[in-house]
Amino acid sequence: MIRLPDHAACAIERLEAAGFETWAVGGCVRDSLRGAAPHDWDLCTAARPEEMQAVFAGERVLATGLKHGTLTLLTDGGPLEITTFRADGGYSDGRHPDGVRFVGHVEDDLARRDFTVGAMAWHPERSLCDPFGGQDDLQDGILRAVGDPDARFQEDALRILRAVRFASQLGFTVELETAAAMRRQAARLDCIAAERIREELTGMLCGRFAQRALMEFTDILGMVLPELVPMFGCAQQNPHHLYDVWEHSVRATGQVPAEPVLRWSMLLHDCGKPACKTVDENGVGHFYGHPKASREIAERILRRLRFSNEDSERILLLVEQHDRPLGDTDKLVRRRLSQIGEDRFRDLLAIKKGDAVGQGTHPEDVAWLYGMERCLNDVLAAESCFSLRQLAVDGNDIKALGLSGPAVGEMLHALLGAVIDGQADNTREALTALARARMEERHDE
Repeated sequence: MIRLPDHAACAIERLEAAGFETWAVGGCVRDSLRGAAPHDWDLCTAARPEEMQAVFAGERVLATGLKHGTLTLLTDGGPLEITTFRADGGYSDGRHPDGVRFVGHVEDDLARRDFTVGAMAWHPERSLCDPFGGQDDLQDGILRAVGDPDARFQEDALRILRAVRFASQLGFTVELETAAAMRRQAARLDCIAAERIREELTGMLCGRFAQRALMEFTDILGMVLPELVPMFGCAQQNPHHLYDVWEHSVRATGQVPAEPVLRWSMLLHDCGKPACKTVDENGVGHFYGHPKASREIAERILRRLRFSNEDSERILLLVEQHDRPLGDTDKLVRRRLSQIGEDRFRDLLAIKKGDAVGQGTHPEDVAWLYGMERCLNDVLAAESCFSLRQLAVDGNDIKALGLSGPAVGEMLHALLGAVIDGQADNTREALTALARARMEERHDE
């Protein structure tokens, strides 16, 4: 039993009162049946676009999708996307239908959809319409294409990545013929816009079952992220690593919080390793310089997938610095905080934890990182000075001593370093005296 929200139920009532059969359809039905709250509600109806406009005359509507039979009704309960029962025409661009044909029955509309679990419709009186066995697949945790899977992926290649995302987010098993068709049609992903690929990959990386999905569909990931292919099967031959570069990266990705920047950073942190690999006379693998090489590869990927500047900068910093020490003493922690700030410090700490777990060899490293986190929290709780804004003096104080221009900033940074190193108390008197002493030393030179 699905309980429709008031705004969706009201829209169905109005359309049916005007003589047009209407159903809730797609993801909202799937999520409701699996006990999850839908993000939004979509309806499909026998009403043609002009008939929908007449039913909702005077309401707030967005008519931008009317060419394909879609109207968006803006309600106090949220937007409702309402689409005329339709069958799609050809997909010459491998992504969008060249045109649509309006049809008279909901079953015909459901036949154009991608997976059986999304090809169900619900009506408050007529109950569930499920012509393709979606409810059984939902209960069994199976993702199956509607009809001919090759045809579904030829129509829209992005559905291939959607399938992997669903497997990652919902833990579903992709049905064998559907998975085989995904691989047969994967080359078609070349025609998909970079932004859409980024969105699907991000959803995939942040899924609860991301590790399993990434390992199962490694070959498909290689089609859209070819820079990562050298990682596949690249043995590390190192006592610090139990897994090859790819499996280590996948396992590490699943160990950081499901926040897009952290998941992407973890996936890419070792992508430069294959190019940097050397093996010494004892057969031990080394990867000197791989953080820098990883950053360069990651930068190309992020630019191609059109990440925002803000996300790119954050990901690249984490990739490049994932191997740098953070410090395990108050002084070292304060120094790193002064360089990168609390937010990036905590990001790097999360990355280091994921990296350590993903190595599969030294669990004591994870315990050590938790100790570092306690040290960080102690430093912050004590309100220890680690930034210029926390100094007891500012630029005006230094200018009053006779310095100007770049020398003011240089002196402030020198004073901050002295406070962090325990060479001076963070008081106006102590820092002013130290600044004068250093100015005198320079004058004597």
